[in-house]
Amino acid sequence: MMIAGVVFYLMFFPPQWLLTQISISFPGCIYFVETVDPVIALTIDDGPDPTTTPEILEVLSQFNAKATFFLVTNRIDGNQETVARIVDERHEIGNHLTRHDQASICLSVQEFEAEFIKADSILSRYSKINWFRPGSGWYDQKMILTVEKFGYQCALGSVYPFDLIIPWTGFHVKHILFNVKPGSIIILHDGGDKGKRTINTLGELLPVLNQRGFRIVTLSELVNSSQK
Repeated sequence: MMIAGVVFYLMFFPPQWLLTQISISFPGCIYFVETVDPVIALTIDDGPDPTTTPEILEVLSQFNAKATFFLVTNRIDGNQETVARIVDERHEIGNHLTRHDQASICLSVQEFEAEFIKADSILSRYSKINWFRPGSGWYDQKMILTVEKFGYQCALGSVYPFDLIIPWTGFHVKHILFNVKPGSIIILHDGGDKGKRTINTLGELLPVLNQRGFRIVTLSELVNSSQK
């Protein structure tokens, strides 16, 4: 029981040293940024969605927050105006490949590169793309070499409230507030019920983060701020 409790704690409340060790053991992706400045990155996966993405943008605007949206390109057709709005409102878009139900690690090297290039060709119509996030969060060095070849960086995150499997907004908010610190990268999700939960989570979360003095920015802004 004690071992199970330790595993549970490390999974839901990972300490910085553990994330550092993971990033060393599996190089190529950033999980957080080393900084003492009160700045954190918000990332939102699996959009765009015609209903929830505009509502997420409204909440972000209300609290002067920016985000990096990792978009799935087979969801862009019919939602082009929403993608353009993301960019126009000075958020950032990232490459999350072409399908939300596809684990990137399961693709062959050739399949991965083809899907990556296909997604990039669509996303780059809207903005220069700097960031890739693998579907399902797993990656290997061959994938990293591919994305770096095209001038991308890979990003995961350090604060993930398991919003894909735990449907309770209260848990998401408490989890993030417990774990967030300067340089954190938060992961949430868009689309359908996931997007509705993110809207509710952000509505409760962002005013508290503002009260704590955090700036909520894109991945590129977070990385650039640490290099000044």
